[in-house]
Amino acid sequence: MKIKVGAFLGGLSFGIGLAISGMTQPAKIVGFFDFAGNWDPSLGFVMAGALLVYTPIYRAVVKRWHRPIWASSFSLPTRKDIDWRLVSGSALFGVGWGLGGYCPGPAFTSVGARSQEALIFGAAMLVGVGAYQIFTRLREARIEEAAARETSPVIDG
Repeated sequence: MKIKVGAFLGGLSFGIGLAISGMTQPAKIVGFFDFAGNWDPSLGFVMAGALLVYTPIYRAVVKRWHRPIWASSFSLPTRKDIDWRLVSGSALFGVGWGLGGYCPGPAFTSVGARSQEALIFGAAMLVGVGAYQIFTRLREARIEEAAARETSPVIDG
């Protein structure tokens, strides 16, 4: 129950911050990426402000605490390599964000405000996440199948 309350409070504060900063409005996001037209730097200021607050707190917490408040351990990334999946996924996210004006957090915040555009975006995003999960499971099953064939003993008749 503590984990659910913590996740809810974290999501609520994030959503309130997005709404106050205006980042739930797609025009703000598209304006940030419109370098040749009417450029709106406010997204950059919101990101910089978030980093200024988050970075020192993150460093202090991870170095001093043995575990998070609502979890048994920290879930920190261990991979340091850059592969095609990371690059292509980041590019796809950025293109979708720039064209649609939404990323997941603001989209779901806007769904709560009954935005039809955000609802369509959120539904499409969930379909994409589901398709990725299916694709990944099929890919892993093929890899396991191929590995099993390579390691299985050959029986001569």
